[in-house]
Amino acid sequence: MDIKPENPWQGTPDISARIVVAIARIASVLRAGVWEAATAENLNPAQAEILQLLRDRTQGVRLSWLAAQLSVSAASASDSVTALVAKGLVRKARAEDDGRASALWLTDEGKALAARMAQAVGFADDAAARLPGEDQAALLVGLFKLIAQLQKSERFPALRACLSCRYFEPNVFPGSAAPHHCALVKAPLPITFLRIDCAEHVPADPVAERRNWDAFA
Repeated sequence: MDIKPENPWQGTPDISARIVVAIARIASVLRAGVWEAATAENLNPAQAEILQLLRDRTQGVRLSWLAAQLSVSAASASDSVTALVAKGLVRKARAEDDGRASALWLTDEGKALAARMAQAVGFADDAAARLPGEDQAALLVGLFKLIAQLQKSERFPALRACLSCRYFEPNVFPGSAAPHHCALVKAPLPITFLRIDCAEHVPADPVAERRNWDAFA
């Protein structure tokens, strides 16, 4: 006769471990969608990711920033950028803030291709949109809190997020539905309106940024 364990759920991984597995699985599905679109456009995965990182950026970015975002060496990032420049998808020019340095932008053709590739993961956006509004809000806040914890490990690449922006003013209206304030638009900032990637982002002072992430965590 089989002996039932005292706790039938013994051996179940911690919730934290299951959260990480779930995020990894979702990331894998999204990555597969992007890579499928990239293959159709004769791009490798690194080149496809660079196009997505440069999308919607009005200011050029440095090669070192791209390498950090991709978690690769500067040499590897340079090889991918060189290929994209040769394809006419990326242009390299003098940085606007430092004439001695180079910066990277998407060409018009690169912007069009990046937009098409973004549609390759539209199924995920549709899935998230089908969640009830309160679930979407809770998930967004939870992800921000997780990112805030990851920031402490110094292994998370820089984001153009509200919490790392010079215009972000935390807890100006504590206890309200819009506790924070955006100095750029001069309006209260609801938690559900926090952005992961904002085109108007201006990097905050490192001390202020760390304080913002720590407070949110």
